[in-house]
Amino acid sequence: MTTFKIGYGYGRCAGCNDGGRMLERSETEVLITLAKELHFGRTADHLRLTTGQVSRIVQRMERRIGTALFTRTSRIVALTPIGATLVEELAPHIEGIDAAVRRAVEAGRGVTGTLRTAFLGAAAGQLLLKAVALFGVRHSDCEVHIHEAQVHDAYDRLLTGAVDVLIAVLPAHGVQVGPVLLSESQLLAVPRRHSLATRSEVTREVLADHPVVQMPDTMPKATRHYRIPPMTPSGRPVSQGPAANTFPEILALVAAGKGVFPVGAHAARFYPRPDIAYIPMPDAPPVQWAPVWLKANETGIVRAFIGCATEAAEE
Repeated sequence: MTTFKIGYGYGRCAGCNDGGRMLERSETEVLITLAKELHFGRTADHLRLTTGQVSRIVQRMERRIGTALFTRTSRIVALTPIGATLVEELAPHIEGIDAAVRRAVEAGRGVTGTLRTAFLGAAAGQLLLKAVALFGVRHSDCEVHIHEAQVHDAYDRLLTGAVDVLIAVLPAHGVQVGPVLLSESQLLAVPRRHSLATRSEVTREVLADHPVVQMPDTMPKATRHYRIPPMTPSGRPVSQGPAANTFPEILALVAAGKGVFPVGAHAARFYPRPDIAYIPMPDAPPVQWAPVWLKANETGIVRAFIGCATEAAEE
């Protein structure tokens, strides 16, 4: 017999006694097991209960339903017609729930099915493509969907379950964070004709002297403050400029002279523009990229992909 481990609710049952509750998990286990064993002692042993507990559970079910489910004497136990019908009708539902649980466990442990991935920014896209290529070699039966996320919706996609794994900039709170795949220095993006554009390098102190384009509030606060701190190292407040929803919008605002913006070093290679200069900012912390995912969505396929992403980055 398959042991049923999923509890039922406590809805109302028209015509039932004892408050009209449906059968509870423990009651269903006793009913199905006793119907198979037709012996209180063996049923108790199988379910790790006492014989008295089994007897009391059966009596409680019978009071609730309003009729006997078993006939028992000192020598035999047998199902009544109503008991036999109840067991017959319950059995396929219990088997279906057990099968669903088994499939969920197998999916959680195995590397099967479809994986939805997303990246935020060109550097993350390069990392993702390398991971997908290695994953495809090792798990050719799996299907991988690739999406480009934007600054304003990247974490919304992750939190709503639209994507399983996101290659994103750190820090990230409230999610599972994998190994750092890329660490790069920060540059300051400024208009080509800006007074800072001719410098060989700048410090974070300049963020108090020039408006800084802001990332949207949908980005985690820790991520925004890591890149754009509220205060400079000397304690001066950072000057806030207009907000943007996507990285191309950020660069457009910079080019239009609306503000400056700290970027990762990859930006100079992936987003070269004649109207923007990228100036090294040595005192800024590195920009780090890593896979992030929800703990509730962690499955075998997610774990396998994280492993491939880590290996691909090391190569």
